[in-house]
Formats: sequence, structure tokens, C-alpha cells
Amino acid sequence: MTIHAVRIADPRKRDYEAGKLAKRIRRQVGEAIADFDMIEEGDRIMVCLSGGKDSHALLDVLLSLQTKAPVRFELIAVNLDQKQPGFPPEVLPSYLEGRGVPYRIVEQDTYSVVKRVVPEGKTMCSLCSRLRRGALYRVAGELGATKIALGHHRDDILGTFFLNLFHGGQLKAMPAKLRSDDGRHVVIRPLAYVAEADLVAYAAERQFPIIPCNLCGSQENLERRVIGQMLANWQKRHPGRIESILRALTEVRPSHLLDKKLYDFSDLP
Repeated sequence: MTIHAVRIADPRKRDYEAGKLAKRIRRQVGEAIADFDMIEEGDRIMVCLSGGKDSHALLDVLLSLQTKAPVRFELIAVNLDQKQPGFPPEVLPSYLEGRGVPYRIVEQDTYSVVKRVVPEGKTMCSLCSRLRRGALYRVAGELGATKIALGHHRDDILGTFFLNLFHGGQLKAMPAKLRSDDGRHVVIRPLAYVAEADLVAYAAERQFPIIPCNLCGSQENLERRVIGQMLANWQKRHPGRIESILRALTEVRPSHLLDKKLYDFSDLP
């Protein structure tokens, strides 16, 4: 994964733009945390750090907010080493130790499982995600984590919404906060309001040690990428459309849909 920084000739202007970007991301994360009651007093938050731009930004912003938040909470970074060929095991420990962040590296060879089970050319995301989720839930229990923080952003949520709409026949996206099926874990997505483009720029500005993914991140023809391109084209042709779609997910009117399980149409005269 190659990340290109935006070049601004005047260093003062560059610093000003970088400061605006950081403030916007922190504000949006703070709003999401407040809107969905993501963090409470005494929380021990397990931040899932893959080595990609999104999880790096998530950890960085939570560390910044930790010093100013009205409630006290702990952070512990967890990386799942999936034994991908060429994965540099020293990069994240060195980075986290340099920042003084408590961490745990979990080694589990999900890479071989995915490559063995999924036929060549087929989408790996579903199986890979299930294996990762199982491992991370187990570690969260071992660490006594009260919350599990994931780095999914606004574009991930909208992409999931349209995947379900076009291919699953459901009005469903990624929740900003959810409880696991067994009731033992609470998952939060503090980047729910943050645009991916801002995270790309932020990662370049902060010079995070990015580790590319050789599984899902290597599949160029994923339907999710097609939907991402669709959203990007919409935003380019109709600025503000993405924000409008996201806002629509917060303003649902069950009586104006067709789901009889959500709204009792039989009671209408």
C-alpha cells in the first residue's frame, strides 16, 4: 500500500492544513464516541492494530483524546500476526514501545487456512474476518477488555450498506457499537464519521509504519472496491451526497418502509 502525502509549498500553510485535518478527525471521533456512548469511566479498550492506516489513526486519535477526556480509560493495542509471508514482526512492537503503548502480539496462522480453504480468485474477506474475530474475542477475554475498538471508517460503513442493499436484500450497515452474539464483548467503531480520504492524508502526515495486507487488501476486483468507486464518483459529481447518505442512516422512518416486523401496518385504520 503506497500512501502519497499532499505537497504544499509553504511550510506554514502545510502545518495549518495538517492541524485542521487532525482537529477535524479528533472532533468527528469525539462526536461518534458521544453519540453512541462508546467509552465509559474505567473502560479497558483493546485497540485492534492491523498495521494499516485506519487502525494506526484510530490508536493515535484515542491516545490524543485519552489525555483530555472527561472519563478515565485504558488503551492496549493488540495485533494479530496472521503469518503472512513477508510480514515484518518487528515493526509494530518497535513503534508501540516508542510511543509507550501497552500491547500484545497474537500469533495465529490464519493466512494458511484462508489460502487453503478459499479457491483462487474467490473473495477471502468473509473467512478471514471470522477467523480474526474469533481470535480477537478470545484475547479480549484474556485481557479483561471491556471494549474492542475497530478501525472501520465512514466509507466502510457506507460500503457495507450498499453491499447488503445490492447483494443481500437487506437495509443493514456496520453499527458504530454492538454487542457480540454471545453477549460477552462490546465492539466500538470510533472512526464511524471519518472519511477514508482524511485517514489517507492523516497517515501520510503522521508517517505511520504502514504494513500492507496480502490477503483481502490484495484483491483488486472485490465488489467492495466497485462500490467504493461508485461512492467516489457520486461525491465528485454531487458534493455532499456521501454526507447525506450517512445522515440518512441516522434518520430511519420504519413507517415509510416495507418491513412489517418493524412497523405494525395492521393497526392503521
